[in-house]
Amino acid sequence: MPTENDLRDAFATADAPNTLDARRIVARSRARRLPRQLAAGSVGALALAGVVVLGVQVTQLSSPSVSTAGGGAAYDSSESAPAPEADTMVKRAPADKINLCTAPLTELAPSQYGLQLDVLTPGEATAGTAPIAVTVRLTNTSDDRVVGSTGSLPAVTLSQGGIVTWHTNGTPGTSFVFINLAPGASVDYTTTFTPVRCDVVDDEGEAFRLNLPALEPGSYQLSALIDFTADPSMGQEAPELDLVSGPLSPITLD
Repeated sequence: MPTENDLRDAFATADAPNTLDARRIVARSRARRLPRQLAAGSVGALALAGVVVLGVQVTQLSSPSVSTAGGGAAYDSSESAPAPEADTMVKRAPADKINLCTAPLTELAPSQYGLQLDVLTPGEATAGTAPIAVTVRLTNTSDDRVVGSTGSLPAVTLSQGGIVTWHTNGTPGTSFVFINLAPGASVDYTTTFTPVRCDVVDDEGEAFRLNLPALEPGSYQLSALIDFTADPSMGQEAPELDLVSGPLSPITLD
């Protein structure tokens, strides 16, 4: 294709009857080439844009691996990050949910404050379905004064051969008992137990079913649990809830 300089030289030497305007002819030539230049430029721009978009998509969808220095193991970012460790602080059940129907008695650690809970049984009781009154005694067996509070009543468990046959149930009371015991001192609670046999289904509701079957005459054991909260005056900024337990007390149903 002739250049603009070639056209100017040709027009300058041409022998024609009419004078040709070189500037006008060059301008028209430029006008004819402009659409082709724009089209070529557009195609190139689109092609370039396509390469850029493709590159972005590949970057987002790929899973690059990063190797540690010194020949260490590679870390693949496509693998999910390890989940945070679960909170290992598990809150225990309240005292009346520790020993459940038909389950073995739970092995418990002693009170961290030296408290002990004993059921003062009458020794013998009449078999049947009527509640039987018992006294439960909380004693400070430590060498230090213990100050704090407990629930209004302990949770009593009736068992036979290490298997729970009945335990205190129902909606717990909202009142508390203030505890201030010198070493060796004690406080008594009066409560009841019912010599009947409960089942797994009874622990699924807020209270036991009515008309549970009476236990057969024989030898059984009573025990009790209670939750104790130490007073801040004992030197603990955030005192833990202490579970107080005690030994088994024999009782005979006849």
